[in-house]
Amino acid sequence: MNFEKYPFERLTEILADITPNENYELSALTIGEPKFETPDFIQETLKQSTSLLKKYPASAGIPELKDSMINFVNKRFDVTLDYTQIIPTFGTREVLFNFPQFALFDIKNPTIAFTNPFYQIYEGAAIASRAEVIHIDLVKENNFKAHLSDEQLKKCDLVVLNFPNNPTSASMSKEELGEWVEKALKYDFILINDECYSEIYFDDNNKPASLLEASILVGNDKFKNVLVMNSISKRSSAPGLRSGFIAGDAKILKNYMQYRTYVGCASPVPLQYAAADAWNEESHVEYFRSIYKKNFELAREILGVKTPQATFYIWLEVDDEIEFTRNLYKEKNIKVLPGSFLGREGIGKGYVRIALVENAQKTEEVLKRLKDFIDG
Repeated sequence: MNFEKYPFERLTEILADITPNENYELSALTIGEPKFETPDFIQETLKQSTSLLKKYPASAGIPELKDSMINFVNKRFDVTLDYTQIIPTFGTREVLFNFPQFALFDIKNPTIAFTNPFYQIYEGAAIASRAEVIHIDLVKENNFKAHLSDEQLKKCDLVVLNFPNNPTSASMSKEELGEWVEKALKYDFILINDECYSEIYFDDNNKPASLLEASILVGNDKFKNVLVMNSISKRSSAPGLRSGFIAGDAKILKNYMQYRTYVGCASPVPLQYAAADAWNEESHVEYFRSIYKKNFELAREILGVKTPQATFYIWLEVDDEIEFTRNLYKEKNIKVLPGSFLGREGIGKGYVRIALVENAQKTEEVLKRLKDFIDG
C-alpha cells in the first residue's frame, strides 16, 4: 500500500530549515487535540476499575457503555436506538479506516466519495480498499457544503461526510443532510457522517444536526444505508480513552460486528467503564464548550473571523499558505497547518487551519501575535 505522508509529517519537513524567533514561546495550533485535563470523575472511574484488566474485553462492548451511548444519542438528538443499532468502537479512527474495507470488500472496482479537504484516514481507507475516489470539494463558492452530481452518486458504493467539518468548520442543516439520505436510498450507497465535532457548538438554540435525525426527517426511521460515527475525544477532552461508536443501519452493523470480532480492537474494560461515565455526564462538556466559545469571541475581536456553528477550527484564507506557515513560524514561533496538506486537487490551497484548543489566556496571547504578523 502506498499511503501519503501525514500532514504533520509534511509540516515538519517544510519547517525543518527554519530557526523560530526565540523571543516567543512556541505555540502549536496545528493538531485538534484539546489541551485540557480530562475531568477528575472520569479519571477516578478509570482508577477504580483497574482490577478489571484481568478480563478480556468483549468486542461488542459492556452493556453499561452501550447504554450510555444510546442515552447520549437520545438526549442529544432525540433519536432512540437499540443494541442492534450501535457498536462501541476504539475511538473513531480505527472504524473510519476499517469499515470501508469491510463494506467494499465484496464489490468489484468499488468507489468511495469523501469530503475534500479531509481527515487523512478517509484517503487511507480508500487506498486500503483499492477504491476509486470521488472528492466532494468543499470550497468558498459552495459555502463549504457537500454536493455531488447525480452521475457521480450513481457510481458511489460508500460516501463519507464530515459535518460539522474538519477543517473548514462548516455545518449542514438537518434538511441538507436529509437530501443526502434520500440520495443514498435512491442510488443504494452507504452514507456515513463523521460527527466527532457535534458537541463543540456555541448556541444552544442552533446545535448541529445528526444524520440520524435527518434520516428520520425524510422517513427513513430504520436508518437503511445510513450510519454515523461519534467520539468522546473532543467532547470530554479525553482522546486517550479511545471511545467512539458507529450507529445506524442494524443490518449493516450485524455483519460489521462479526468482522470486528476478527479485528481485535476492543477497548480495555476499565476504559469502557470510564467512557460510560463520560458519555452519561453533560456538565463537563458544557464547561469545555464555554472555553471554546470564549476563544472564538477572542478570535472575532482580534482577527475579525466569524464564529462557526461548531468545531474549534479557524479556516483562515491567506495568499500563499506555505509561505504564510513558514514565515509565521520564523517570525512569531507559531505553528499552523497549511490547508493544501489537508486536501487534494488544489482544494485547501490559500488556507491555513488554526486549532483553538488552549485556554482563553493562551489563546488571546497567540491570536494577538498572529494579528501582529498579519498586519506587519
